[in-house]
Amino acid sequence: MSLKEKVGKEMVSAMKAGDTVSKEALRSLKTAIVNAESEKGSGGSIDEAKEMQIVNKLVKQRKDSADILLNSNRTGEEKERDIENGNKELAEAEVIAKFLPEQMSEEEVKEKVLAIIAETGAESMRDMGKVMGRASKELAGKADGKLISTIVKAELA
Repeated sequence: MSLKEKVGKEMVSAMKAGDTVSKEALRSLKTAIVNAESEKGSGGSIDEAKEMQIVNKLVKQRKDSADILLNSNRTGEEKERDIENGNKELAEAEVIAKFLPEQMSEEEVKEKVLAIIAETGAESMRDMGKVMGRASKELAGKADGKLISTIVKAELA
């Protein structure tokens, strides 16, 4: 079953349950998938890597939005509204994140990065692009890009 079909099933369940947060999150995910499938050159379908890239992007967008809203300097009703909207964004991020593969621990990511550094022969920060490109591709959907970058910098510094 494709990701689009899974999302469709979950969306129907959310609608039946009256879960508006899940319904909105799933609707945006399905829209992003359909948009990617209809892009020029996609041939009407996308591979699993592209699906995971879309899911990651939507989760990151919601987490970033929530961070901005929850850390705003507003007061009174505006602050309450920001907190409410920030929590909604986090809830939507959780719903969408269910479609990601299990995330790797920091130790597992570090092991993988060290293996990539050894395989590529990277020795300094000049080689960071080479390591990051390969690590990002191999760990797509399994680890956060910020974590990968932090570990690569620490190891190459």
